[in-house]
Amino acid sequence: MNKTFNLLFFVKKSKIKANGTAPIYLRITIDGIPKEISSKRNVSPAKWDSKLQKVIGNTEEVKTINAYLKTLEQEVYEAHHLMMKDKKIATSSALKSKLFGIEERARMIIPIFQDHNDKIKSLVGQEYAPGTLERYETSLKHTKEFLQWKYSVSDFDITEIDHAFITDYEYFLRSVRKCANNTAVKYIKNFKKIIRICIANGWLEKDPFANYKSKVREVERDFLSQDEVQAIYTKKFATDRLNLVSDIFVFSCFTGLAYIDVKNLTQSNISLGIDGKRWIFTHRQKTESPSRIPLLQIPEEIIQKYASNPQCLNEERLLPVLSNQKMNSYLKEIAGVCGINKELTFHIARHTFATTITLTNGVPIESVSKMLGHKSLRTTQHYAKILDKKVSDDMQLLREKFQVPATPQVQESTS
Repeated sequence: MNKTFNLLFFVKKSKIKANGTAPIYLRITIDGIPKEISSKRNVSPAKWDSKLQKVIGNTEEVKTINAYLKTLEQEVYEAHHLMMKDKKIATSSALKSKLFGIEERARMIIPIFQDHNDKIKSLVGQEYAPGTLERYETSLKHTKEFLQWKYSVSDFDITEIDHAFITDYEYFLRSVRKCANNTAVKYIKNFKKIIRICIANGWLEKDPFANYKSKVREVERDFLSQDEVQAIYTKKFATDRLNLVSDIFVFSCFTGLAYIDVKNLTQSNISLGIDGKRWIFTHRQKTESPSRIPLLQIPEEIIQKYASNPQCLNEERLLPVLSNQKMNSYLKEIAGVCGINKELTFHIARHTFATTITLTNGVPIESVSKMLGHKSLRTTQHYAKILDKKVSDDMQLLREKFQVPATPQVQESTS
């Protein structure tokens, strides 16, 4: 249901003709969105009464123009009434099309969503990671399921998507799909991108997300302590595969690189840094932002250990990284062998670098952010939770600074 519907006749003085007349336009405004149509009539601006929205005078020509404008106004009201009666969402654009007898081609959400996903698919490996495509394909799947669940349809006209549609979709994700808060918010965010495409193309005049708000809740991210990192690094496992996985995981703990960025490393990513020592120079696949990391002793030893590995030589890789699925599966075994009671995944290495390896040891958050390849400190703060030990050390320094020297006691004389 539309909240506001207004009509206004006016003379468009910017289009004044050589004979001194200007065209009369009708502005249709629905819910604050205007659309102008020409009345095909012209008048001298001096003879136009903007308050009464009609031509001044008593000649037959003036009466004919004013009668025509009244008829046009009535046609617009009738067209609007019919759209409301048919339970169609009347936009200023749709109303204009109805007046001129133009049937607007309905644009449906599923083909638009699918076209978006097809374009991402064609650019996987260039501009997008496979995980990005997977997320949008899952979002499309959820959208189709929602349409069946809520409306019993396989597709939906984009002009009928409103605030209620969005809130119902969110409810569906949380209740039927059992999505956690942050997961539901991310799927809604993916859907919002499709709506933005519709708005950018002029297919939607009003944003259904205008009054919608959602918030990602901060999640406590696991990371390893120094003792836990040391336990994995020094442990000699019974199988080569576990030794390999532990080495690559520890390498990430000391470089902060995500799985895909470690997998993509080659010898060309290692160069001398500003200090004359070896650094990793790379770009994060997820954000394409640069990441420059000085190599510490432990990752240097791991690189040397696999320098002559056949897989590294054949594929020109720095390290023989297994698939992400296998890495995470073997990391669970490693956690069990090392007595680590945490859900060990490869991404924990990145959090460990941000906390245990760098911030806890006094590396400023600005430097950590640069090495992680983040575009803002806010992103780094999500990863890097300063440990109680760091807080304790910092406060100890402050305590010493504010410590009042003890006043020497004067010994009383016994004489």
